[in-house]
Amino acid sequence: MKAAVIVFPGSNCDRDLAVAFEAAGAEVEMVWHKDTTLPDGVDVIGVPGGFSFGDYLRCGAIAANAPIVGALRTHAERGGYVLGICNGFQVLTETGLLPGALLRNAGLKYICKSVGLRVETSQTAYTEGYNAGDVIDIPIAHHDGNYFADDATLDTLEGEDRVVFRYTDNPNGSQRDIAGIVSENRRVLGMMPHPERAADSGHGGTDGQALFRALVGQLTTA
Repeated sequence: MKAAVIVFPGSNCDRDLAVAFEAAGAEVEMVWHKDTTLPDGVDVIGVPGGFSFGDYLRCGAIAANAPIVGALRTHAERGGYVLGICNGFQVLTETGLLPGALLRNAGLKYICKSVGLRVETSQTAYTEGYNAGDVIDIPIAHHDGNYFADDATLDTLEGEDRVVFRYTDNPNGSQRDIAGIVSENRRVLGMMPHPERAADSGHGGTDGQALFRALVGQLTTA
């Protein structure tokens, strides 16, 4: 199973994401934002956290127009898997691969701490290692993590079981406590918390390991 991790100027979680994939058994290649093609045989693309292009304009807006995004979009539209974390989630909403937008935190301050996440569904390749209703501890580190969408979109996400994670104590004002969602085909996941920072016991917690193990295990079997 092969993962590609995209690197933008300002990415600062790309190596963490690559290490988490590798620890789960994936082969990983780093892909520069100016590339126009992906490595052969890529199963999943990781879009990492950080501050791509300094978060000028809207967070993720410049990265969403980088040369590699054409290949990212084609991969997703063909049914490939994509995992966008924090700034990566922002990039995925800017590309239109996921609905909604990430706004400034309601408290207007950067937040960096571990938070409780409730797993809302185990019916995705990313969450089949959890049970619906599990509460896990995952770090957040963002200034613009306030998930927003109109009521019709929110109702659709709820009705189609596409809200994957919710905050147990909403830190940023996200509507309906949403911390992560998936696409219609359930193969594109965007989430603000950082599971790659909770995938090594040396970092103080391992609640994110199951996400990477489940995904790698399913794609390896497939």
